Amino acid sequence: MKRRTERIVLTAVVATGVSSVVTQLYTIREFLSQFQGNEIVIALFLFNWLIIGAMGTYTAHGVARHIAPARLTGLVAVLLALAVLPTIQLLTIRLLRTSLFIPGVSVGFYHVLLFSFLTMAPYALLVGFALPYSLFILRLARPDYPGNRIYITDNFGDVCGGALFSFVLVSYCAPFTALAIANGLLVLCALAVCHIAGISRKVYVPVSVVIIFILGAGTLVESWTPGAGRGKLVHTTESPYGRLQVYRQHDQYALFSDGMPQFSSHDPISAEESSHYPLSQLRRIDQVLLISGVGGILTQVRKHQPKGIDYVELDPEAAITQIAYGFLTPVNTLEVIYADARAYLNRTDKRYDAVIMNLPEPVTFRINRFYTSGFFRLVKSRLSSNGVFSFSFSGFDNYLGEHHRQKISSIYNSLAPHFQHVLLLPGEKIYFLCSNAPVSSQIPDLLAKKNVGTEYIDAYFSGNLTPERISSLNQSIDPGTPENLDLSPYLMTLMFSQWFDKYDMSPTVFIAVLCLLCLVYLSRLRPETFVLFATGWVTMGNEILVIFAFQLFFGYIYLQIGLIITVFLAGLLPGALYGGRIKHRHPFWLKITDGAICFLMVFFMVFILPAADRLPVSVYLAYGFCVSIVCGFQFPLALSIGGGGNSAVAHSFSADLMGAAIGTLITSVIMIPLFGIQPTAMVLVGFKLISLGTIHIFAGD
Repeated sequence: MKRRTERIVLTAVVATGVSSVVTQLYTIREFLSQFQGNEIVIALFLFNWLIIGAMGTYTAHGVARHIAPARLTGLVAVLLALAVLPTIQLLTIRLLRTSLFIPGVSVGFYHVLLFSFLTMAPYALLVGFALPYSLFILRLARPDYPGNRIYITDNFGDVCGGALFSFVLVSYCAPFTALAIANGLLVLCALAVCHIAGISRKVYVPVSVVIIFILGAGTLVESWTPGAGRGKLVHTTESPYGRLQVYRQHDQYALFSDGMPQFSSHDPISAEESSHYPLSQLRRIDQVLLISGVGGILTQVRKHQPKGIDYVELDPEAAITQIAYGFLTPVNTLEVIYADARAYLNRTDKRYDAVIMNLPEPVTFRINRFYTSGFFRLVKSRLSSNGVFSFSFSGFDNYLGEHHRQKISSIYNSLAPHFQHVLLLPGEKIYFLCSNAPVSSQIPDLLAKKNVGTEYIDAYFSGNLTPERISSLNQSIDPGTPENLDLSPYLMTLMFSQWFDKYDMSPTVFIAVLCLLCLVYLSRLRPETFVLFATGWVTMGNEILVIFAFQLFFGYIYLQIGLIITVFLAGLLPGALYGGRIKHRHPFWLKITDGAICFLMVFFMVFILPAADRLPVSVYLAYGFCVSIVCGFQFPLALSIGGGGNSAVAHSFSADLMGAAIGTLITSVIMIPLFGIQPTAMVLVGFKLISLGTIHIFAGD
């Protein structure tokens, strides 16, 4: 009977791991969709998830010790609650996002922090509660039951959940269907626990039926997604790269991706400006590359009679939607290339006479990677000798604000080393025209010589873009503004600062209070649990580094977030298994593993980052796997050194989660936006060296 109970409880732990990771990943994707793909949202979500999870582990120890002993009936209640909460959580996020905040408008730091905390708190608290509670149940029959075995079992479930998400659910299932599949396992486990606990069928069968009904009901509202656009939602789809929505207002359509406007079916001004400004500079045009587009741009480009037009679009579903709703009109010379634009330019040998980029402002790291000096150098290498590169930025009316001037100056200074001539044209949008050949601002005259007719440019260009306005804009550039680099994204620092200024708030007070509480918490830790705190900090810091670096160089984190998190989880499993087999669990092993973590991070800084965009994805994943192996190795060692009792288990789990939570927030909200990738990695190495010194002193004592 004891063996059977153990098997069923461990199976429930695995099912909880599967559910927690699948729920976590779909919630992250939901937040990315609802908050315009802002990567900071990932960090705030993970911070809340981990901090609430740590609270859950403490709660489990307190409940089992002071309120009610751990029992199988309590585990049934936990499993059934965990099964139903993810569906309710996702529905709540979708409903409250548009009810509490203006659709399509960015949301402030504290609003996102509080919103994510409240919407995920019930589920995350129960996930943190379930793991030690399951261990306490097993220790009722066997008081010396090893805590490391629960840790390994949970990690196995996490890895299974990550693999299920990355290789099956994300490609073949919509979110609510995926949640029903993953959490249906918890219902089955709850029924098995009910059977061995002797709970009456009259109690658990009706409850299970209600929960299954809720899971099924979630799949019926799959396409119901309150969105950011105005008008009637006529199309919505979940692709591996994001959520696409099409809205109709009167006879016009608008396409949104992750809540950000991408296309409008009626935008003749942008279509003319984005195409004719650069193409008017060229007498003869063979090949044109479009990186994204605007409605009607292909019609305007065809007026210049290019031999070929390549249109790069990462998401095939997005291209299909653009053509289906008339955002793009197919032409004979058009070739659609399904690839990331930066990756495509890295691998192609083709030369283009014009590269026209129509991307939003770099408010996320995903978009910022197309506004860096490294990307501009790459574009230059794929242009013909007199080729033109063009893109736009938000414009201004009469006064150029300092934040805006700094952003434009940073972009200009990033372009200047690669192009001999850079001209800025003001208007509703500021257009950058870049070439090694002279660039003229007399656009109407150039178009007249080519016999290219337009509606807006012919009628309004000369009146709106006077020589004085053009000269004033180009002279406003500050040559001292830092370049926007891949590993030091200055534009993101400006965007981050502007984000807080917009809402008249700062994270300083929150971070200061958090650091004070952290110091109080650290003062109460034993040396071995401090190592776990530092390891949790550095592990999540590394995970955030890889997520941000991946977003910087590859750009499709919406698809790969599950794989990255799965790889970091997968390394913990063999590490914990091997660490649990060490017979002489001396602090010496903690020093060895701390040194190994420092070595891996130095390797990351010296060998991986300098060649970042030339390395395959597998290198980043292999690095994350190696770091997590070493971190997983430390947990059973520290747990054993701490005594291994129920109190030690709760404190060890909590220290690991607390360190991970603080590391996530500090790394993503302060270090990377303000200092860049490499300095952040150096700080993480320094923190692990402090941990190493602490263990050295502890071992000496």
